[in-house]
Amino acid sequence: MQLGVVFPQTEIGPDPGAVRAYAEAAEELGYEHLVAYDHVLGADTATRPGWTGTYDKDDQFHEVFVLFGYLAAITKRIELVTGIVILPQRQTALVAKQAAEVDVLSGGRLRLGIGLGRHEFDYDALGANFHDRGRRSAEQITVLRALWTEQLVTFESEWHGIVDAGINPLPVQRPIPIWLGGHAEPVLRRIAELGDGWVPLFAPDDKGRAEVDKLRGYVSEAGRRPDSVGIETYINLADRSFDDCVGRTAAWQELGATHVSLDTMNMGYASLGAHIDVIRRFKEAVAGL
Repeated sequence: MQLGVVFPQTEIGPDPGAVRAYAEAAEELGYEHLVAYDHVLGADTATRPGWTGTYDKDDQFHEVFVLFGYLAAITKRIELVTGIVILPQRQTALVAKQAAEVDVLSGGRLRLGIGLGRHEFDYDALGANFHDRGRRSAEQITVLRALWTEQLVTFESEWHGIVDAGINPLPVQRPIPIWLGGHAEPVLRRIAELGDGWVPLFAPDDKGRAEVDKLRGYVSEAGRRPDSVGIETYINLADRSFDDCVGRTAAWQELGATHVSLDTMNMGYASLGAHIDVIRRFKEAVAGL
């Protein structure tokens, strides 16, 4: 099982030196991947009664592809993971180009985590249709892989109009791995048919085991080996004690997770050093798993 960290987007601030220091520390500590959450816009909750979103206008987010372009030059080994890009609110060809560029600059270290999102205002602001996002995302995966592996692509449909065109340079990984987040039944079917991995967010208990078994069954039905689809979860330190996080990591390993990442956001840490200190302690604590 590979261990990663979640880049503390909302707390690290705009200082590029701090961004660099965190990424370098994660790599030096031996973490195998770094996950960055993604949001384009922040909503004003004062004008949205009943708001249920996790983040708002006061939460800072570095743009993930630009961030990873910067980190590609700073790091040498650690995998760069989007967790997750809301794919259907973006133009497919542009995502293909951005992802390919990060993969080239990092020497083949990008993993693209994608999802559907749940906020219509994001889609409206980016000129995308919120209501067909599920069906459209499945087609986007097909188009992304074509653009990453073929010099010229023709793909004409309701949502795409590519005729004898392609991106250059192509990525190092052909194709770049695509992992999907979500738990709805159509999403699980989509992962089983199209995904390289799954990002579930639930407890590694009996109910979680049933969900993992369900996905593996769908993967088999799709004619693929059950172990061909990876599983990654994020363990949020703000939700439980440090010891509980270590125990949950062990439970996920027993459940068959291939990747686990520690999330230190929302802990109220006053300094970057506090984030680095806790990921150091966590790496030491789980070293024997």
